[in-house]
Amino acid sequence: MKTKRDDVEVHYQHTKEIREKLNQDTFAKWLGIELTEMGPGSAEAEMMITENMLNAHGTAHGAVLFAIADFVFAVACNSYGKTSVGLQVNIGYLAACKQGEKITAKATEIKRNNRTSWYEVTVENEKELVAHLSALSYRKNDYFVSGEES
Repeated sequence: MKTKRDDVEVHYQHTKEIREKLNQDTFAKWLGIELTEMGPGSAEAEMMITENMLNAHGTAHGAVLFAIADFVFAVACNSYGKTSVGLQVNIGYLAACKQGEKITAKATEIKRNNRTSWYEVTVENEKELVAHLSALSYRKNDYFVSGEES
Protein backbone atom coordinates (compact mmCIF):
# COMPACT_ATOMS: atom_id res chain seq x y z
CA MET A 1 0.00 0.00 0.00
CA LYS A 2 1.33 3.42 -0.96
CA THR A 3 1.51 6.22 1.58
CA LYS A 4 1.34 9.87 0.73
CA ARG A 5 4.65 11.77 0.60
CA ASP A 6 4.95 14.74 2.96
CA ASP A 7 5.30 17.83 0.73
CA VAL A 8 7.46 19.84 3.11
CA GLU A 9 9.75 16.88 3.72
CA VAL A 10 10.10 16.36 -0.05
CA HIS A 11 10.94 20.06 -0.45
CA TYR A 12 13.77 19.93 2.10
CA GLN A 13 15.11 16.56 0.92
CA HIS A 14 15.19 17.68 -2.73
CA THR A 15 15.65 21.47 -2.57
CA LYS A 16 18.70 21.47 -4.88
CA GLU A 17 17.04 19.18 -7.45
CA ILE A 18 13.81 21.22 -7.39
CA ARG A 19 15.68 24.52 -7.77
CA GLU A 20 17.77 23.16 -10.66
CA LYS A 21 14.62 21.98 -12.45
CA LEU A 22 12.74 25.26 -12.00
CA ASN A 23 15.78 27.31 -13.05
CA GLN A 24 15.52 25.61 -16.47
CA ASP A 25 12.74 28.05 -17.41
CA THR A 26 14.20 29.39 -20.66
CA PHE A 27 11.70 32.26 -20.92
CA ALA A 28 12.62 33.51 -17.44
CA LYS A 29 16.31 33.25 -18.34
CA TRP A 30 15.72 35.18 -21.57
CA LEU A 31 14.03 37.98 -19.60
CA GLY A 32 16.88 38.05 -17.08
CA ILE A 33 14.76 36.85 -14.15
CA GLU A 34 16.89 35.57 -11.29
CA LEU A 35 15.42 33.25 -8.67
CA THR A 36 16.73 34.60 -5.35
CA GLU A 37 14.76 32.54 -2.82
CA MET A 38 12.67 29.38 -2.75
CA GLY A 39 10.99 27.84 0.26
CA PRO A 40 8.12 25.39 0.70
CA GLY A 41 5.26 27.20 -1.02
CA SER A 42 7.18 30.43 -1.54
CA ALA A 43 9.53 32.06 -4.00
CA GLU A 44 11.23 35.36 -4.75
CA ALA A 45 12.88 36.61 -7.94
CA GLU A 46 14.19 39.85 -9.37
CA MET A 47 14.95 41.42 -12.72
CA MET A 48 15.97 44.74 -14.25
CA ILE A 49 13.61 46.61 -16.56
CA THR A 50 15.46 47.08 -19.85
CA GLU A 51 14.67 49.19 -22.91
CA ASN A 52 13.22 46.23 -24.83
CA MET A 53 10.65 45.68 -22.03
CA LEU A 54 8.97 49.07 -22.44
CA ASN A 55 5.55 49.79 -23.89
CA ALA A 56 4.64 52.74 -26.13
CA HIS A 57 4.38 55.00 -23.06
CA GLY A 58 7.97 54.27 -21.98
CA THR A 59 7.03 52.19 -18.95
CA ALA A 60 7.38 48.46 -18.30
CA HIS A 61 4.99 46.42 -20.42
CA GLY A 62 2.31 44.64 -18.39
CA ALA A 63 3.42 41.34 -19.90
CA VAL A 64 6.85 41.79 -18.28
CA LEU A 65 5.32 42.33 -14.84
CA PHE A 66 3.04 39.36 -15.42
CA ALA A 67 6.00 37.20 -16.50
CA ILE A 68 7.99 37.67 -13.30
CA ALA A 69 4.84 37.22 -11.18
CA ASP A 70 3.94 34.06 -13.08
CA PHE A 71 7.50 32.74 -12.68
CA VAL A 72 7.50 33.03 -8.87
CA PHE A 73 4.00 31.55 -8.79
CA ALA A 74 5.29 28.56 -10.80
CA VAL A 75 8.30 28.13 -8.52
CA ALA A 76 6.20 28.38 -5.36
CA CYS A 77 3.57 25.86 -6.44
CA ASN A 78 6.22 23.44 -7.77
CA SER A 79 8.49 23.90 -4.73
CA TYR A 80 7.32 20.60 -3.24
CA GLY A 81 8.68 18.63 -6.20
CA LYS A 82 5.15 17.77 -7.27
CA THR A 83 4.13 18.82 -10.78
CA SER A 84 1.73 21.78 -10.57
CA VAL A 85 0.25 23.88 -13.35
CA GLY A 86 -1.62 27.16 -13.34
CA LEU A 87 -5.42 27.06 -13.51
CA GLN A 88 -6.34 30.69 -13.04
CA VAL A 89 -4.58 34.00 -12.45
CA ASN A 90 -5.79 37.52 -11.86
CA ILE A 91 -3.39 40.45 -11.95
CA GLY A 92 -3.81 44.07 -11.02
CA TYR A 93 -1.35 46.71 -12.24
CA LEU A 94 -0.94 49.36 -9.57
CA ALA A 95 1.99 51.57 -10.64
CA ALA A 96 4.36 52.08 -13.56
CA CYS A 97 7.99 50.91 -13.72
CA LYS A 98 10.70 52.58 -15.74
CA GLN A 99 13.79 51.45 -17.54
CA GLY A 100 16.68 50.74 -15.16
CA GLU A 101 14.47 49.87 -12.20
CA LYS A 102 14.93 46.54 -10.43
CA ILE A 103 11.69 44.76 -9.67
CA THR A 104 11.17 41.99 -7.14
CA ALA A 105 8.34 39.45 -7.15
CA LYS A 106 7.38 37.41 -4.09
CA ALA A 107 4.94 34.49 -4.04
CA THR A 108 3.32 33.25 -0.85
CA GLU A 109 1.17 30.16 -0.48
CA ILE A 110 -2.23 30.92 1.02
CA LYS A 111 -3.83 27.45 0.94
CA ARG A 112 -2.81 24.02 -0.35
CA ASN A 113 -4.61 20.71 -0.49
CA ASN A 114 -4.19 17.51 -2.46
CA ARG A 115 -5.37 18.91 -5.81
CA THR A 116 -5.13 22.70 -5.72
CA SER A 117 -3.14 25.49 -4.14
CA TRP A 118 -3.71 29.24 -3.93
CA TYR A 119 -0.98 31.92 -4.02
CA GLU A 120 -0.67 35.67 -3.62
CA VAL A 121 2.13 37.40 -5.52
CA THR A 122 3.44 40.92 -5.14
CA VAL A 123 5.69 42.76 -7.58
CA GLU A 124 7.54 45.80 -6.26
CA ASN A 125 10.12 48.23 -7.54
CA GLU A 126 12.43 49.99 -5.10
CA LYS A 127 9.65 52.43 -4.16
CA GLU A 128 6.26 50.75 -4.18
CA LEU A 129 3.94 47.88 -4.99
CA VAL A 130 3.49 47.83 -8.77
CA ALA A 131 1.41 44.68 -9.32
CA HIS A 132 -0.55 42.08 -7.38
CA LEU A 133 -1.43 38.61 -8.67
CA SER A 134 -3.74 35.96 -7.21
CA ALA A 135 -3.19 32.50 -8.64
CA LEU A 136 -4.68 29.01 -8.41
CA SER A 137 -2.72 25.90 -9.37
CA TYR A 138 -3.68 22.32 -10.09
CA ARG A 139 -1.46 19.73 -8.42
CA LYS A 140 -0.92 16.59 -10.49
CA ASN A 141 -0.21 13.16 -9.01
CA ASP A 142 3.41 12.89 -10.15
CA TYR A 143 6.57 14.21 -8.57
CA PHE A 144 9.42 15.43 -10.77
CA VAL A 145 12.06 14.67 -8.13
CA SER A 146 13.72 11.33 -7.40
CA GLY A 147 12.19 8.89 -4.95
CA GLU A 148 9.24 6.60 -4.86
CA GLU A 149 6.09 6.84 -2.84
CA SER A 150 6.37 4.15 -0.19
